Amino acid sequence: MGRLWIAPGIAIDEDELSEEFVRSSGPGGQNVNKVSTAVLLRFDAANSPSLPEDVRRRLLTLGAGQISGEGVLSILAREHRTQGANRRAARERLVALLRRAAERPRHRVPTRPTRASAERRL
Repeated sequence: MGRLWIAPGIAIDEDELSEEFVRSSGPGGQNVNKVSTAVLLRFDAANSPSLPEDVRRRLLTLGAGQISGEGVLSILAREHRTQGANRRAARERLVALLRRAAERPRHRVPTRPTRASAERRL
């Protein structure tokens, strides 16, 4: 299978993703009650061999509301009327979240107020 490229040096095998198609709410007319178009995408972030440890830690923090106690990230996409469009949307959201986790936070350099600003304040 293929790979999802996240950032330079970081790619996820599609074998690590599991997709489940479920019934969706929202628009769809008669089909909404009989066609499973929503996609539930699962990614085992805690045990993925593709993620460096620092990216894994940031991902577990960023996606805290979407991650189960076992470290499985779940993304539900149901905004489109077709399985294919929802599947693409779920993968795009996963890649966007992983790209945010792959960004290293900037190191804060502590500063002090200038003498003039302290005097103006007083």
